[in-house]
Amino acid sequence: MKMQQLRDFLNAKAEQYDHPDFITNDPITIPHSFTKLQDIEISGLFAAILAWGNRTTIINKCRELMNMMDNAPYDYIRHHKPRERMKLMSFRHRTFNGLDLLYFVEFLQHYYSNVTSLEFAFSGHMSPDDENVEKGLIGFRKVFFALEHPERTGKHISTPARNSACKRLNMYLRWMVRKDENGVDFGLWNHISPAQLVCPMDVHVSRVAARLGIIQDPKADWKTAVALTHQLKKLDPEDPAKYDFALFGLGVIEKYV
Repeated sequence: MKMQQLRDFLNAKAEQYDHPDFITNDPITIPHSFTKLQDIEISGLFAAILAWGNRTTIINKCRELMNMMDNAPYDYIRHHKPRERMKLMSFRHRTFNGLDLLYFVEFLQHYYSNVTSLEFAFSGHMSPDDENVEKGLIGFRKVFFALEHPERTGKHISTPARNSACKRLNMYLRWMVRKDENGVDFGLWNHISPAQLVCPMDVHVSRVAARLGIIQDPKADWKTAVALTHQLKKLDPEDPAKYDFALFGLGVIEKYV
């Protein structure tokens, strides 16, 4: 497929799926339940981290978690007492369990007692000249695990330093950073540019991208995610992550592969 054909095709698919109708059946519906910045950040982080498996199950588990936080995650994080965390021990989704959740909550309480937005845990490690969010992702993981933590919880925050595609964190950054006139992504963070986002890559996205000839090797790792994003920037240098909608829709919804 020639460059202009590819651009037209993916632009059309991105427009098709980057639509308010997309929200209801996607984990992004969870942060869309809130209006306060910190509520969106916290619920969005959990929705992204738990975005593993069937989307209906993911959404239901996220709603269960928000209910455990009285549907006011920021207020819960800031003001709950450590002993009140024990009710969270019953939570489980795939390999994410109550012990992991307790540490997430402990970190968030510590973080928000000092900083107003989770954005700075990423952007504080970056500069406007960085090609992408690699340094932000590596830095975020270091900040996140600066407290004493269970060794098992480390697997839930990925990093480019281990060549992980960081699919869920890149999706979270897309939600928070990308300026979306269609109302799907929030665009609440301003210290990271949409042009620096890396396209969230999982096996579905990588296979579609390979079939379209955008990448040669459909490995879902950091190196391939950066290579894919580099090619997508040729189609739209200012907003390459918008094509996540197109590639995801083609792979998961249309079974294009």
